[in-house]
This record gives sequence, structure tokens and C-alpha cells, in this order.
Amino acid sequence: MGQNSLVINVDIGETRVALIENGILSELYVERTRDRSPVGNIYLGKVTRVLPGMQAAFVDIGLDRAAFLHVEDVVREEDFDEMAANVDDDDDSVDEERGSKSKRISRKTPIRDVLKEGQHIIVQVSKGPISTKGARVTSHISLPGRYVVYMPTVEHVGISKRIGNDKERKRLRETIEAFKPPTGGLIVRTVAAGLTKKQLKADVGYLVKAWNETMKKREKTSRAPALLYDDLDIILRAARDMFTEDIQKLVIDTPLEHERLMKFIEDFMPERAGDIELYTGQDPIFDEYGIEDEISRALSRKVPLPSGGYLIIDQAEALSAIDVNTGRFTGKGKDVEETIFQTNLEAVKEIAYQLRFRNIGGLIVLDFIDMERAGHREKVYKALLDVLKADKAKTTAVRISELGLVEMTRKRTRESLGRTLNEPCFFCDGTGHLQSKTTICHEILRQMKREKDHLPGYKIVVNAHPAICDMLQREERHALEEASSRFTRQIVVQPRKDYHLEQFDLAGA
Repeated sequence: MGQNSLVINVDIGETRVALIENGILSELYVERTRDRSPVGNIYLGKVTRVLPGMQAAFVDIGLDRAAFLHVEDVVREEDFDEMAANVDDDDDSVDEERGSKSKRISRKTPIRDVLKEGQHIIVQVSKGPISTKGARVTSHISLPGRYVVYMPTVEHVGISKRIGNDKERKRLRETIEAFKPPTGGLIVRTVAAGLTKKQLKADVGYLVKAWNETMKKREKTSRAPALLYDDLDIILRAARDMFTEDIQKLVIDTPLEHERLMKFIEDFMPERAGDIELYTGQDPIFDEYGIEDEISRALSRKVPLPSGGYLIIDQAEALSAIDVNTGRFTGKGKDVEETIFQTNLEAVKEIAYQLRFRNIGGLIVLDFIDMERAGHREKVYKALLDVLKADKAKTTAVRISELGLVEMTRKRTRESLGRTLNEPCFFCDGTGHLQSKTTICHEILRQMKREKDHLPGYKIVVNAHPAICDMLQREERHALEEASSRFTRQIVVQPRKDYHLEQFDLAGA
């Protein structure tokens, strides 16, 4: 993995895309056929509940949970009707004069003034379902192409901030203004730098045609919920959004998908067709590139640092916590404060990598090792801000407190990798802890005291996990004998292999 590349593994029912940057696995995307992400899809939804107190509504779009729509993300029905009237079968419609400006609804507008229960509304999924929350949707549609993003509901022309050359920005703006669609706006993406008018026009024409077809389907659809536009799957989406000039090659391991991908590349970026490879090796592609080992390392709770320190990463429902520890790193002849400073600097790089790779979002607390010198705290904070600049997700971070804590946020657009690949342990129910065997033994003895007068016969039979039974008969033998004497009952221990470690019950005999 000595270069920047995209590696795509297509298995039965699951596709994985790995982004390799400078020989390091930077991002991993997983899409399963059974629960493919709805982000980017456009639906005709049905408003099920309007919540004036939240200035929002729940919309049924056909998923397991209703989607959430805020008042700011609503487009009035008459605006969509106007857009539908502008639908043109001619692919050259992008050369027509620009239309009227759509009005964005203010967040102060009462939600009941624009939506009511049972109403049909066109929405696009902007954020997929996360944990127990449903999808976030908007009526402000955006259709991304290879070079531009078309927004049918707003009048705006923008140029990516990452195109820094003022002369090029001016040229692109003048070019895109020349064939702006009659309604809607355009944003020029970073990869469009240096492109000709013909290439940009072709991309815009494709997107306008896709929107026109979506609106025609809306006119023919009377029942909601209904899917109006299905966004590209993860393979073509990766080629469209991630196969930039910085990526030298794209490798895929399935001939059929390779053929489909090549057709897509030849249609939209023929100059990159020579950079697509079909992997034909005997070993699985992720094994060949060392990706499987990297996934296992990067997803463990304890992440080692090169010097010998380590991170502990815990992800809870409301926030994630990352704890920095020196471990066996004791410095190289330096004082304690310098050792702590170097460990924290090293941790900063790994934290930024882990946040991006695991796609951890929401509220995050970083617990650095306490630094007494204010200068060290400032340097670590600046180093953190520098490495976060490379993250595509929006991040904010406050200064390090005297306790060594940093509170930060990272925009969450999809489920984290850990929650995608893992599920709560059925044995501990996700707590990460079990009662100790000693605690369970004493709970059994207390339960005997509660139930002894209601158990028939001369014996009390304890049904429990074999490990618990073994402890009762060995380490807790004297306690069991005392209980037998006190309750004047013989106690029989019955191992049950099918019992959970914390499960037990009592019976009379």
C-alpha cells in the first residue's frame, strides 16, 4: 500500500471500499445489500406528525422509522409545482434563461403554516438513520455529479473553497453562469479545476435530466411513500466522489462489477479509465493489501501509540471519550513533563486518524495527560487543530482545560464504523461488565432466604451456570454449609450449561 488508492471488495451481500492515503488505511465504507444507505435518495413522503414545539415534522418515506424534517428544510408545494412546469425533454435545456428565485422558509415560520398531517411532500435523505434515530430529510434537493452539484430549489452559483486560484475561480464562475439551468443553482466541485466548458456542460446536462425524470415520476405517482430517485450504489459513488486526482488507482476484485465500473468511468471520466484495475490474485483483496489486519487494529478499544503509550476509546450513546495514557513510555532521559508532552503530541495524530477512520461523530471528550506548562497545552491544542484540518467532516474544538480535557464536536452524517460492524454483547447486554461470580453466589444465598418458606420439600435445588456451581462447591463451600444449617434444608447444586453466567433459579424437592 505504498500509494494513494481505492480498494473495493465485493462479496455476497456486502461491499467494502477502503481509501488508502500514503500507504495508510484512512477511511472504510461498508454497504450491505439488505440495509443499503438511503442517503441521497429522493422520496415522495407522507407527513405523519407535525410538532409545533420542535418546529419539525415526521415524514413516512418507507423506512423502518419515520424521517425528521425541520421547518427550514421545507419547500412549499407551489415552488415544486413551478419546478415541475419547467421540466423539458430537451437535454439542452441548460442553455435557457434562469428562472425565478425560490424562497427559503424562515426557521421562525410556524411549521403548521407550511405542513399538515397527511400531506405529500418531496424530500431527500441528507443523513441516514443513526442508532435509534430516523433519517434526516430535506426538501432542498442536491444532486451531485462528478464536477458540479445541482440544487433545483435554490438560486445560487458557488465555487468550491478548495479551488484557491482566483483566476480559475473567476473562469469557472463565468463558465457555469453561461449555461445555468432555468431554475436552481450549481456548486462547482474541487475536481472541476481546469476543466473545459464542454465537460462541465455535459455534467450539468446529466444532472438536469435526472431531476426532470424525477419530477415526471412524481407526476405519475399518487401514493406515498414512494421512491422517486435512487442514488448511485457505493461502488459508483466511490468512483464519483473519491476517485480524485490524488488517487493513483482504483482496484476492484469482481469482474462483473469491474465491467460496470469501467462503463461508468468511460462515460464520465474517460481520462481515468487506465487507472482502473481488476484484482485477480488468489488471496482475498483486503488480505493482499493488509487491510483486514488494519481494520482489526483500528477498531480495538485499546490503540497503541508508537512510543509505547496508548489510547482508550469508549463510544457511548451521547458522547465518545478518548483517554491518553503513557503506558510503558518513560521518555529518553527527559523530565516527566517533557515525556507527557511528547506522548500527548503523538496521541493527537492518532486521535485525528481514529476519528476519521471510525467515523466517530457528535460530542467527543479528549482526556490528555495533565500538562502543568501552559505552553505545552497550547502547542498540543494547535497540533490538534492542524491535524483536524485534513478531516472532511466539520469539527470544532475548545482549548485544553487545566485538567487536560478537550471538548470537541465532529459532524455526524452516518453511523460510526464500530456500530456498523459490531453490536452490543448479548452476554453483558452492552454494559461491558458482568457481576462477579462471588457476587452471584451471595445473591443466590440471599434469594434462598427470601424463598425458603415457599419452596416445598426438604431440599433446595440451585440451578445455575457451571462456573457458579463450581464456586459454590469450592470457595463458597462454608457459606453453603452454613446456609443449609440455618435453613434446615439440604442444598443441591445443579449445573446448567445453557444458563447465562448471571442466571439462576431455585426449586424445592
